[in-house]
Amino acid sequence: MAFETIRRTTTVAGTQSAAIDQGLRSYMLRVYNYMGSGLALTGIVSALIASNEALMQTLFGTGLMWVVMLAPLALVFFLSFRVQKMSLQAVQITFWGYAALMGAALAPIFIVYTETSIARTFFICAATFGAMSLYGYTTKRDLSGFGSFLFMGLIGVILASVVNIFLKSTMMELVISAVGVLVFTGLTAYDTQKIKEMYFEADSLEAAGKKAVMGALSLYMDFLNLFLMLLRFFGERR
Repeated sequence: MAFETIRRTTTVAGTQSAAIDQGLRSYMLRVYNYMGSGLALTGIVSALIASNEALMQTLFGTGLMWVVMLAPLALVFFLSFRVQKMSLQAVQITFWGYAALMGAALAPIFIVYTETSIARTFFICAATFGAMSLYGYTTKRDLSGFGSFLFMGLIGVILASVVNIFLKSTMMELVISAVGVLVFTGLTAYDTQKIKEMYFEADSLEAAGKKAVMGALSLYMDFLNLFLMLLRFFGERR
């Protein structure tokens, strides 16, 4: 009798565990689908704008340039502060809007760098990102302790980049890029683990949907920033 009770308890626990694993896999797949679609939209918008000389002149040859460059940042802040009060559909639309605006802001890289070097850097970035995201998903090690360290590194990269706008130092740019690669590589693993943990905090389907979009946004920004840092090393200027 006792053996039968233990067997039933083990079976129920195993079934629950399998259901959680399946739900987590579906949730993470949803996150990666959002992220991948966002990157695809960014690339398409960026390439289309870069191929239109008149549009490039309008967007980047006038004061409108500052609107194009700052609009994505404003949208990220808006989404971060308003996500709890927005519907899932509104969160999704805002994410797609952000991805499209980033495509517009990044259009000049197709003018500065050759298409071959951009493609090569993208695949290097994708391989690095994939490996670190897989590590963050599968590791049993708690990466939360690295969060504050990586955040400090990110602040340092941002401040140094602002300073270098005025210094225009090539050596400093290379140092910033090298540190940036390390920071965003680490953030990829850290954010993946954090996104995985967010799944267990969702208390409704809509909440899980919003967390999937916000998780995709985090990974999207990690990928994009890692790509831009790597482009400074592997990109061939025209």
